[in-house]
Amino acid sequence: MTAYQIFEIASMAILVAILIFDLLIVVKRPHVPSMKEATGWVVVYVSLALVFAGVLWLMGDGVKAGEFVTGWLLEYSLSIDNLFVFIIILSRFAVPKEMQQRVLMIGILIAIVLRGIFIVLGVQLIESFSWLFYFFGAYLVYVAWKQAFGGEDDSGEKDNLVVRMLKKRVNLTDRWNGGKSTVTIDGTKYVTPFLMVILALGTTDLLFAIDSIPAIFSITTDPFLVFACNIFALMGLRQLYFLLGGLLDRLVYLHYGIAAILGFIGVKLVFHAMETNDLPFINGGEGITWVPHIETWHSLLVILGSMLVATVASLIKLRMDAKRTGDTSLHLGPSEAELGTDGHYHIVDATGTAFYRPLQVRHSPTGTLNVIDARGKEAPVADFSEDVLREAAQEDMDPEDLDEVRRRLREGREFDERGDREV
Repeated sequence: MTAYQIFEIASMAILVAILIFDLLIVVKRPHVPSMKEATGWVVVYVSLALVFAGVLWLMGDGVKAGEFVTGWLLEYSLSIDNLFVFIIILSRFAVPKEMQQRVLMIGILIAIVLRGIFIVLGVQLIESFSWLFYFFGAYLVYVAWKQAFGGEDDSGEKDNLVVRMLKKRVNLTDRWNGGKSTVTIDGTKYVTPFLMVILALGTTDLLFAIDSIPAIFSITTDPFLVFACNIFALMGLRQLYFLLGGLLDRLVYLHYGIAAILGFIGVKLVFHAMETNDLPFINGGEGITWVPHIETWHSLLVILGSMLVATVASLIKLRMDAKRTGDTSLHLGPSEAELGTDGHYHIVDATGTAFYRPLQVRHSPTGTLNVIDARGKEAPVADFSEDVLREAAQEDMDPEDLDEVRRRLREGREFDERGDREV
């Protein structure tokens, strides 16, 4: 076994362990990350990618280290489009803010698995049919044109094929049941939006892979490096969503930067196909020697330059708009988020004590119904504002608990005697 093969196995083991650790945090402590937390995780994942490249360099393989850094930055840049779609999908399925991390994490894990399959198939096809670089290159040039001049993209606005098929075959409900994929209503089992949204996120990301995977083949066809670039790009994507969510729609020129990258990569793929040409009806089946050869570092400069110019241009426009409108805020963080200082959504009882969601309920020995928060803090149902508890109960609690809260709200000592109160 070579040193590179040992590095492959060790790297995959470490990455899987990190993903499992991250998933456990999200599942056991559902919350919306604060700016500090989101920034910290983005820095961690970026640092891990740089360490990965550094180890390759120290192993004496500077070429692969350069290919990884370029491929990783390429995938990260193209993943910006994913963030826009994440915002649309989470909004369309009305994902409770406390659940957004969980659905994003599971959706991204699904995307990683699907991309892995896609990469293996893509590498096998390219090894057997090198002329596919012509097709991939032309396709990326077309996508670049659509990205820059094709008008608004409705990706994420409509259900994809997987979601449409599921809607035809199962009972669906708009009711959330915490992190559960099903809920029983009047004896009938329904699929909750939780399952729908993670399928939408995972499978929609695969559509973006149709652009990004062929693009990274212009950098390297090593399946391990291609997969590593995708994992590192996707791992930090969830936290980048929470860090930049509210700013993304104001960086109005980013799509031009992405289009420039796709167009350049498309041309590079066509040039590569011409260099290695084996189609008999093109130059007699021989490679074309006059075609410019584009090195990996050329791609790296184009990727960094395109994103830098697009971002700076967007910020300049943002500043000009701010002078005109008086709105100087950058809107960092999740769109329309209303977080506590610690990054958690919470509700406050009559005494001013904060209760951290998600909430559950428990019968006390005295017969009252108590609300239990994510940290185990407890207080009677009637100690909370009716409107605030209604919203939290609808998003957090199981149907049985929700029904009990409905009844107790009608009996609560803090509420009036109106008969139209319903959670």
